[in-house]
Amino acid sequence: MIYFDRIEVVNFLVPNAVYDIVKNYTADYDKALIFNKIHHELNQFCSVHTLQEVYIELFDQIDENLKLALQQDLTSMAPGLVIQAVRVTKPNIPEAIRRNYELMESEKTKLLIAAQKQKVVEKEAETERKKALIEAEKVAQVAEITYGQKVMEKETEKKISEIEDAAFLAREKAKADAECYTAMKLAEANKLKLTPEYLQLMKYRAIASNSKIYFGKDIPNMFVDSAGGLGKQFEGLADKLSFDDEPLDVDPEEN
Repeated sequence: MIYFDRIEVVNFLVPNAVYDIVKNYTADYDKALIFNKIHHELNQFCSVHTLQEVYIELFDQIDENLKLALQQDLTSMAPGLVIQAVRVTKPNIPEAIRRNYELMESEKTKLLIAAQKQKVVEKEAETERKKALIEAEKVAQVAEITYGQKVMEKETEKKISEIEDAAFLAREKAKADAECYTAMKLAEANKLKLTPEYLQLMKYRAIASNSKIYFGKDIPNMFVDSAGGLGKQFEGLADKLSFDDEPLDVDPEEN
């Protein structure tokens, strides 16, 4: 069994409806049309809802439901009488049930607090996760930039090395080409200069530059080819001289 200690209903009467309403329901019209019907409407509401709903879950809707139910009847029975507001106090219930509901409310409050704390913790964790993600992205970006710089440095070093190698090869090629050209020109010049007459002259010069002349009966032929005439001259000279095959040092400048 539940009891509502206090129910307040605020209403007003439209001026042009005063005469008809007072005529039909007397000056205490609000008692007959409003207050006597409140008990009935509350019984109707409570009969279709549980104690849990009336006391806790739907208590905040009782005011509006009662206002709508009263106004619906007044619109047909007493036009011009308007319900402005309805205020219902918390109902009284048995002490044991009230303590249970209070305990339930306490647990519900604790649950809501725990849920709120969990949301806060989750929010903080999400914030930390986002911060860590941002920091990781920052580190990754820095690493990527650093890697890119190193790659560019290596590419630059490679290009510089390639340029230096190309320059070195060009210098060496130019040097080799120059030496080859010089050798070719020298070979061509020698080819033009090395005639039989020139070779014969060089042969005589080699003989003349010899610092030792042998005298005696058996002087070996110094030349067996076209220098035969010179060999015969030495043989004739050996017949005239009577030295016993002793070498004589001769300074080429004195001859």
